[in-house]
Amino acid sequence: MALSALVCLAVFIAAVWTLTEHSSRSVGDRFRDGEGLFNLTLGALRACVGTDSLNPEQDSLAHQLLATLASLTGALAPAVVLGIVLIKLFALRPFVWRQRASVSPTRTADFPVPAGAAADHAVIAVRFYNCFDNLSVVDLRARVHLRYLETSPFDGSRVIYKKWLKVLDEKGQRADERSWLAVERGAPFTVWIPVDATVGQLPLASIQGKDLSASEDAKLMVRLTARAVGLGSEVADERWFDLDAARGDFELGRFVPLKADPERDVWQWEGWEDFDSILTESESDLPATRPAS
Repeated sequence: MALSALVCLAVFIAAVWTLTEHSSRSVGDRFRDGEGLFNLTLGALRACVGTDSLNPEQDSLAHQLLATLASLTGALAPAVVLGIVLIKLFALRPFVWRQRASVSPTRTADFPVPAGAAADHAVIAVRFYNCFDNLSVVDLRARVHLRYLETSPFDGSRVIYKKWLKVLDEKGQRADERSWLAVERGAPFTVWIPVDATVGQLPLASIQGKDLSASEDAKLMVRLTARAVGLGSEVADERWFDLDAARGDFELGRFVPLKADPERDVWQWEGWEDFDSILTESESDLPATRPAS
């Protein structure tokens, strides 16, 4: 995009330069000189990227302005392009998220149903994986927040509220966050979020005791934080899921698991093509299998 903008600016400068130059030739003859116009455009482009400069006519105000514009662009363009490159290099986003969060009964989770918990209550599953082959990530932590808009009971103003939601830890018990010591390359990970209610249809009417019937713009935010080995820096990512059914961020059913095979590379496992799909009704009745993570 930056290169296209510079090319367009160079063409503009060359066209105005040709139109305002002092010459015995007519304007039509000047623009019909394709080779000369092309060379002038290339010279303007070099000036715009800071590797060359234009030679304006001394008594032409238009040429002086165009040459100044090209020089200023040539001074700023390298800094802007370098900034974009550095941002792209250091803005690491190692996690790829499943397109939708799936909502299924608690009995379909990868844990035995805890004592006293209702098996028909729903649980939200958010899936993701580490897409980098050359980046080792450790100490991964996942936390979940519910964000919604309601009218304040005190002054009637619109207020954004946030609620820290519980997730299931490695033992299937409620916890403030889910943590993993190591993050295998390409292995899928799941954040399980109890709903504490049955879900027959979308959108969700309540989550962990919070009634959403009077709430607006309700969204679920899942935040990941981890450390990158070798870089000594923290990497973070987050995904927002809109609870509005029209947005399509949630779906009913259990996700399709990958078929882990220690004898094959992780990218060759079966099931990647169905990473964003859900099981059929007959498949959902089968016992849940623990994912590779």
